[in-house]
Amino acid sequence: MSYNQFGFPPVTPVVKNLIIINVLFFVATLFVGVNFNIDLRGILGMRAFFADNFQPFQIATYMFMHGDFWHIAINMFVLWMFGSALEQHWGAKRFLFFYLFTGLGAAFVYSMYNFWEYYPAISQLKAIGQFDAALFNKLPPVVGASGAVYGLLMAYGTLFPNHEIQLYFFIPMKAKFFVVLIIIFELFTGIQNNPGDNVAHFAHLGGMLFGLILLWWWYGLKRR
Repeated sequence: MSYNQFGFPPVTPVVKNLIIINVLFFVATLFVGVNFNIDLRGILGMRAFFADNFQPFQIATYMFMHGDFWHIAINMFVLWMFGSALEQHWGAKRFLFFYLFTGLGAAFVYSMYNFWEYYPAISQLKAIGQFDAALFNKLPPVVGASGAVYGLLMAYGTLFPNHEIQLYFFIPMKAKFFVVLIIIFELFTGIQNNPGDNVAHFAHLGGMLFGLILLWWWYGLKRR
């Protein structure tokens, strides 16, 4: 992998295009929201699959939607820092497949968690014959590239476990320990399920899980 004199990787082609697409979606969201009062996050963000306003395309489009400036800024920074290194290592096609696969995996895991969370209410409504998918339309949509980005973090920590990264830009830490720390944090906060926490922690964990599965498929099976 190549780095510049400041220790940062160059912006590789697929990473650059992903960042451009995400920024364009973010600008479009702001533009149509202000000028036409259209909520693109509500349309392209991923709704609960048991809700009436769920659309199959949302499991892909949600990856390119973001809630606010800091949401997209942090995701794109991490995509650049870790994604560029992985794209150099894998090449463009394999990197893009990994990115999309983990993003879709994050959507699947979060959807299963969401269904498990609301299953008692759904069962109760069905038992009394009052289930209506429209009742769940007000559940907030999931947006952001975080699921795919967390998959990249898992890949980086697995393939380059002893590479040193700077946590908060000044705390040196090996990549493998950084990944373990992230998993513990996401599990803890996800299980806590704080009502004021609007972060989809199980989507993050889903991206990491599917990233690990794909890494095992690519590398683990070859050793047998």
